[in-house]
Amino acid sequence: MLLTAAEVEAFARQAHAGQVDKAGRPYAEHLAAVAAGVAARGGDEDQVVAAWLHDAVEDEAVPAGWLDTAAISERSRLIVLALTKRAGETAEDYAARVLATPGARLVKEADLAHNADPARLAELDEPTARRLTAKYAAMRELLGLDR
Repeated sequence: MLLTAAEVEAFARQAHAGQVDKAGRPYAEHLAAVAAGVAARGGDEDQVVAAWLHDAVEDEAVPAGWLDTAAISERSRLIVLALTKRAGETAEDYAARVLATPGARLVKEADLAHNADPARLAELDEPTARRLTAKYAAMRELLGLDR
């Protein structure tokens, strides 16, 4: 039996407990914003589940093999894998994988929207905010989100 989105939310909040974002905020706030952004953009339950888990492997909140046996849909698993950055991977290769995975682009769009939120960026030092703004804009371009 698959976990519900609410059960995945509870799991993700626990898995990321103690982790903070670049501004020192609890990391679960970012996950909640991405999940809400996915829902607001018309995403389905598989995408909302993936939103809650999109950084779980990358941020080592769960072991790398956890997704192999997680009680989530195959589609959610594939979206999370698509969104998990790999060591040495170029932005272009990452974007191509996201675009090739059904449902992943919308989750990444919500992730980028929250990451690039001016209020969130204002909590960072100026050089970091500038660097991240450029990084997020470049990824939006690679994903065709500004067209």
